[in-house]
Amino acid sequence: MNKTEHPALLTASELKEVLKQIQTGKRVWNEEDGDMLITSMLEHMGSTDSTLRDAYIYGTFCKLAMDKKLDDSLLSALLDTCLTDDMLFKGIGEAGTDSVLTRSFTTLLIAVVLYRDNESSFLSEDKINEVKNKMVSYINTEKDLRGFVAGKGWAHSIAHAADVFDELAKNRFANAEMFTELLSPLWKKAFVSAGVYIHDEEERILNPIVEMLKKGLDFQVVESLLQKVPADMEMRKAQLEEENYWFLIANAKSFLKSFYIQIEDSTELSELHKSIRSCLAQL
Repeated sequence: MNKTEHPALLTASELKEVLKQIQTGKRVWNEEDGDMLITSMLEHMGSTDSTLRDAYIYGTFCKLAMDKKLDDSLLSALLDTCLTDDMLFKGIGEAGTDSVLTRSFTTLLIAVVLYRDNESSFLSEDKINEVKNKMVSYINTEKDLRGFVAGKGWAHSIAHAADVFDELAKNRFANAEMFTELLSPLWKKAFVSAGVYIHDEEERILNPIVEMLKKGLDFQVVESLLQKVPADMEMRKAQLEEENYWFLIANAKSFLKSFYIQIEDSTELSELHKSIRSCLAQL
């Protein structure tokens, strides 16, 4: 599915009205104009109008997918479009610009497609691996860590990316090798120094990590990472500006405290629980 295939795309205001009618039941979704509507939705995925972007475009994609109004071939085509430079990687490396809205809401759409695949198994192992590789590349290079942006709504790039990682962790093709590949970039994004996460990003990052632990990720792999944290903090203290160092410490403590709480009732992870407590005590 190519966004440039349809010259007569709806304007933002036209699309908003149509999707509003669909969501309120005044208009029925049908295949006849569905392709044009989907292409228009993709075109406006990064709109600075949070109601259009979040409530109407993302909300409509979710409802269509959950109600099985989009068949497997269309979902596959949507996924291919999402993985392109114009969507997932649009403006990658920028921080503080509106391009993050396209990237971030593209990841949410990827998560929706993967959710449906986890229900219906229509994507190939090669495609799942492609998604994994591109998401790892994406999260490693995403520099815009803003959560809520005044006047424009949620950016939340890291939280949304973590949602995709969670769906990948739940996938039938996920294995120990994939878990290791997913864990590393998630861990790095938990310990950032550019700013402080203030919109529960650490909890969203933890969701796929805990899911992988439940599905067989060796807790000793995570324990090894935890043991390195105090020394890593000391090393980075010498490298960072003082303000950025304290940003890092704040993120580290929030992440570890949330991790501690999330697994406190798991008898299988009691040793990991102790390691987190020990790590926190050294910060």
